[in-house]
Amino acid sequence: MSISASIQQVAIVSALLAANITPAYGESQPPPCSEDAMIVFDASGSMSGNVGLGMATDRTRIDEVRSAFRQVLPSVTRFRRVGLITYGPGPYQQCNVQLNLEPAPNAAKHIMREVDALTPAGKTPLTEAVRRAAEILEFRSKPGVIVVLTDGEETCGGQPCRLGEQLSGEANQLTVHVIGYRPPGFSWTGEQSVVAAKCLAEKTGGLYSPAETKEELIEALAKTLGCPMVTQGPSPSVAR
Repeated sequence: MSISASIQQVAIVSALLAANITPAYGESQPPPCSEDAMIVFDASGSMSGNVGLGMATDRTRIDEVRSAFRQVLPSVTRFRRVGLITYGPGPYQQCNVQLNLEPAPNAAKHIMREVDALTPAGKTPLTEAVRRAAEILEFRSKPGVIVVLTDGEETCGGQPCRLGEQLSGEANQLTVHVIGYRPPGFSWTGEQSVVAAKCLAEKTGGLYSPAETKEELIEALAKTLGCPMVTQGPSPSVAR
C-alpha cells in the first residue's frame, strides 16, 4: 500500500465523520479501529547511530523515526486509542522496559512528548516489551493490536518467536506487527533477528514490514496503525 493510499483511507474516514454519516456494518463486523493499540518503541543504544554511513550527517535513527511518527500519529490517533511502551532507554546497557502510556484517545501529542524525551542507550528487551504490551491490552479477553518498531535484535535473552506462539495460543485476537528499520549501507549483524521478528508477526497474524527510509517508515506505520478502508453500503469492504 502506498503512502498516498494510506492517507486516502484516513481522509475517507474523516469525511464520513465530518458529514455525520454512519457507515453500514454487519452485525458480526466491528467498526474500524475498535481495537486498542500499543506501540512498542525501540530506544536501545543502536537507535542513536547515524542514518547514513559515510555521509556528512548527524541525523540519528531515532530522529528519523520521530519524524515519521510525527507525520502519522495525528491521523491514526483520531480514530484509535493508542498507548506506548519503550524499551532500551537509558541508562547504558540495561534491559529497560517502560510503560509510558496506556491506550488513550487523541494520544499523538502525549506519545510524541514521550518519544522526543527518550535517550537511546540500553539493550533490546524486545520480547519482554511485547509481553508487557499484550498484558496492557488485556489480550486474553479482548482484541488488540501491537506495532513493534525495532532496528536490531533481541539482546536480553528473550525469544520473540516463542512469545508469538504463546500469544497466539492464549489471545482473543491479538495481532503483532513488526517494523524492521534498517537504514541502507550498514553491515548488519544478527540476521537471525529478522527471522525471529518475522516469526513473532506471523504467529499472531501480523505483518513484518522492512523499512530503510523515513518514507518507508511512514508507509509501514500507516499500514499497521491506521484504520481499514471504510465504505458505505450493506456489505462494506475492509482493506488491510
